[in-house]
Amino acid sequence: MVTRPQTEIDTAGLRAFLDASPTPWHAAEAAARLLAAAGFDELDLERPFDAGGQRCYVRRDGSLIAWQAGATSDAPKPLRIAAAHTDSPGFRIKPRPESTVAGALRLGVEVYGGPLLNSWLDRDLGLAGTVLVDTGEGLQTRPVIDDEPVLRIPQLAIHLDRAVNDTGLKLDRQQHLPLLWGLDDGAAHFGSYVAGLAGVDAPQVRGWNLAPFDLNPARICGRRGELLASARLDDLLSCHAGVEALIRAEPSDEVISVVVLVDHEEVGSTSATGADGTFVPQIIERICAASGADREGFLVAMASSHAVSLDMAHATHPNHAERHDPGHTVFLDGGPVVKHNAQQRYATTPASLAPFLAACDAAEVAVQHFVSHSEMPCGSTIGPALGAGLGIPVVDVGVAQLAMHSVREVCGSSDPERLCRALTRYLSPA
Repeated sequence: MVTRPQTEIDTAGLRAFLDASPTPWHAAEAAARLLAAAGFDELDLERPFDAGGQRCYVRRDGSLIAWQAGATSDAPKPLRIAAAHTDSPGFRIKPRPESTVAGALRLGVEVYGGPLLNSWLDRDLGLAGTVLVDTGEGLQTRPVIDDEPVLRIPQLAIHLDRAVNDTGLKLDRQQHLPLLWGLDDGAAHFGSYVAGLAGVDAPQVRGWNLAPFDLNPARICGRRGELLASARLDDLLSCHAGVEALIRAEPSDEVISVVVLVDHEEVGSTSATGADGTFVPQIIERICAASGADREGFLVAMASSHAVSLDMAHATHPNHAERHDPGHTVFLDGGPVVKHNAQQRYATTPASLAPFLAACDAAEVAVQHFVSHSEMPCGSTIGPALGAGLGIPVVDVGVAQLAMHSVREVCGSSDPERLCRALTRYLSPA
């Protein structure tokens, strides 16, 4: 057995968070556990926020907002916001998913976001999400998870597709992506299986939001342990960094430090809990009100507030360097990446960049810059939606990775801690 030198960076907390978060709901729950262990109090969205609450968080489905407010004040206090998204590309189980072909039980899926479909083939897949159950006293949403390899998508043998290595794999979303669930014995029923996961009888199941997930855990890899491979790095790495930074940040009476984790970025963010909705602005205003600001004070606070939008960034791919702008090489483990786009697909401007650069300088963290190849369309993230919804400057930042939207992504193993250090200084400016 070869003994390899290992990086001194501790990624155990991040890896545990990644493994515990197969769905946005589970990610919000994992974040809540970290915050609660650090002394943050969960508030009820349906009740007024406690004016004395200085370290609090709220949840709705797969979204969470946490803050550290310091002492209440008559003078409006600006906000420092670090925002990321809890969802990742993949699949969602259809409402009536079952079918049988050649004796094989299949579950139909819808594609969620823009996953690299081929990366899901021939993987051991579990199942997780939420189930709506009738308790007899009303409807209740319950989290469920099956971390056994109950599902997979088998690829067609090369003998039946001999040109696949030359012409590329082509997948029909309706015909080729149903999940293999087992063999038909005449008794299997998906509703009964889901009921078992939820701990209820089958007639009590009224609906579900379920997703398959890769069972391979997050792992340190590379010659010296300098790489980290995992599912859902995009964007759970950013979620973890934001939560850890808020926990580490020193309380301030000058600013309100906020971490925003929102769902549905991969499908456009327009939802009741997405960045392009009213959930975030409403909670931000309520935080300001609990800190002593009236409506005018809230608007004054917004005028001097700032946000960092956190989402993973493209590293320059060593096997496809021609797909990247040659003047903006982005290195794995080279520090946080600031993302620029003239069409406002990213929210970064020189003015919005300044507070984050100051935090990186204070934390002694190097910064990289990304811009797309001019012949390649640019993706987007939650930064523009946050900036438009709150009317504040936003800078788009992320950790560099390869294989974005694959079921298995990879980044540098030291970059998550670098981002966390920079965010800690950002959320608690001197």
